[in-house]
Amino acid sequence: MDQLQKNDAGLGTATFGQGCFWCSEAIFTDLQGVVSVTSGYSGGKVPNPGYEQVCTGTTGHAEVIQIIYDPAIIPFQDLLQAFWASHDPTTLNRQGNDIGTQYRSVIFYHDEAQKEQAQKYKSELDASGSFNNPIVTEITPFSVFYPAEDYHQVYFKLHGSAPYCQMVIRPKVEKFRKVFKEKLKAKG
Repeated sequence: MDQLQKNDAGLGTATFGQGCFWCSEAIFTDLQGVVSVTSGYSGGKVPNPGYEQVCTGTTGHAEVIQIIYDPAIIPFQDLLQAFWASHDPTTLNRQGNDIGTQYRSVIFYHDEAQKEQAQKYKSELDASGSFNNPIVTEITPFSVFYPAEDYHQVYFKLHGSAPYCQMVIRPKVEKFRKVFKEKLKAKG
C-alpha cells in the first residue's frame, strides 16, 4: 500500500529528523497507533540519495524517519511529545557522536496544522526552561522523502546485539519505554 492510499484510509504522515535514524525508528515503532516507520532522507537537493552520499553532509538531506500513524489512536501532538523527549533538540547539527547537517533536529510538516502544532510546542518548550540552551530544531515544509536502503530498515530489531545497538540505541529505547510505557503497543 503506498503512502497516498494510506492517507486516503485516514492515516497521517509525520517526518522527523533527530540524529541517527536507527535510534528514531526503534523508538517510534513501539508507539500505539504507529502503523509503520521507514528510515530515509529528506530536506536536501540531491534526488535519490544513498547513505554514503548523505553521510558526506553535502546533499542537504537529513537522516529522517517517516511515520504512518492512525490519528484516532495517536494524535500528532503525542508524536511531537515523543520527538522532543527522545533527542537533544538544542544541539545544532549533532546528536551525541553523530555530527553534521545530516543529523540535524528537524520536523518536516505535511500541512498547516502540523506546522502550527510543532511551532507552538517548540515555543512552549523553549519558554518552559526544560532545556538549558535554546531549541534549534528546524520546522520546515515537507517536500520529498527517499527511503533509505533496505539494510537500514528495522535496524535495531535485526541487529540488536551489534555493539552500536547495545551501547547507543538500547539505552535510548529503554529510557523511552519507561517514560512512555502507557503509550506503547502491547507485547504479545
